[in-house]
Amino acid sequence: MGKVIFYEERNFQGRSYDCMSDCADMSSYLSRCYSCRVESGCFVVYERTNYMGNQWFIRRGEYPDMQRMGMVFDSIRSCRMIPHYRGHYRMKIYERENFGGQMNELMEDCESIVDRYRMSDCQSCNVSDGHWLMYEQPHYRGRMCYFRPGEYRSFREMGYSNMRFMSMRRIMDIC
Repeated sequence: MGKVIFYEERNFQGRSYDCMSDCADMSSYLSRCYSCRVESGCFVVYERTNYMGNQWFIRRGEYPDMQRMGMVFDSIRSCRMIPHYRGHYRMKIYERENFGGQMNELMEDCESIVDRYRMSDCQSCNVSDGHWLMYEQPHYRGRMCYFRPGEYRSFREMGYSNMRFMSMRRIMDIC
């Protein structure tokens, strides 16, 4: 089980909110969130409510100033706890929406779909096993998105129309 404490101000100041599960809207607990302390587990935090917008992966540790850490958004508005997982990892990525075009199956991290698969784009995926982070640039750089088991038929319809996922990484931390 994970636990993260969110604070309204930088450097763990102001009102706080202890969170031990998913939270779709933190506005009922805090007016804003500029720092946090992860006591256990791993989380993905989002810039908007209902797990929308830019995302950031956080693990055990202190984050006294989220913006200074490279977060590209103003304040955390929602968070999702990543459950601990020990098992196989499997994800199929597709060149086009609705599982169309070239398909490749991943069971390990992929630094570049262009280099490994000669695949220039990824528009849909099916996560069978494990929890994954997908990045807009090779070598796990740029904006990222969290994917748990499920079918994702269209990244564009999910709100990621301006992103091209170019690298994928398994979440293997002790979450």
